[in-house]
Amino acid sequence: MFSENLKTMRKAKGYTQEELAIKLNVVRQTVSKWEKGLSVPDADVLSKIADVLDTGAGTLLGGTITDEAAKDAVAEQLAKISEQLAIKNRRNKKILKIVGIILLAIVLCNILFVILSMSAFKSYSTNSSTASIEINENDAMYEE
Repeated sequence: MFSENLKTMRKAKGYTQEELAIKLNVVRQTVSKWEKGLSVPDADVLSKIADVLDTGAGTLLGGTITDEAAKDAVAEQLAKISEQLAIKNRRNKKILKIVGIILLAIVLCNILFVILSMSAFKSYSTNSSTASIEINENDAMYEE
């Protein structure tokens, strides 16, 4: 699709990502994101890319557009790509949120377990010292 076509055409022209970015007045990371399929350029930048690479916007997007509805078709394809990226991002955010909630629950359970263990230990320690005092008093009574 677009990401693969961009990378292939850029390499065919002998441009590095940095060189293409300079020609388009963007940073190299933006070109990298386009080539990885993490984002897509807007219609104006797509037109600039096509000019720099001496190709048509339709070719970059994976199809050949020859009629006057070219701009509409390009915009429609960009909208589809953007929608797919948005769906992917929402899915990733949901997964991260669920994992975060699970980790938080585990941490809270561990903290609760530690607190309960400490209180049980204190209770046991208090009971055992009381028992030894009672035993010592009983021993003292028998000795007299």
